[in-house]
Amino acid sequence: MQKRSILLYPKVTEKTSKLIETENKIVFVVDKDATKDLIKREFERKFSVKVEKVNLNRTFSGEKIAYIKLKEDGKAQEVATKLKIL
Repeated sequence: MQKRSILLYPKVTEKTSKLIETENKIVFVVDKDATKDLIKREFERKFSVKVEKVNLNRTFSGEKIAYIKLKEDGKAQEVATKLKIL
């Protein structure tokens, strides 16, 4: 059985770019069955940063969106730079 990735891809819009800069948050589209705890663990493992909080939201098209707030200031910009979204 193959393990699926929970973090599918980063959501890149003007609003999410502003969240990176002002609130130290990264926004990801995640697997529909993902929980806050699973998202937090995978994000911390994958990017080697500490996550303070995860909020989830669903879009009208059915996508599950995770707003991931990082503990250390400025780390969201570092992660966004690694992902080449800033």
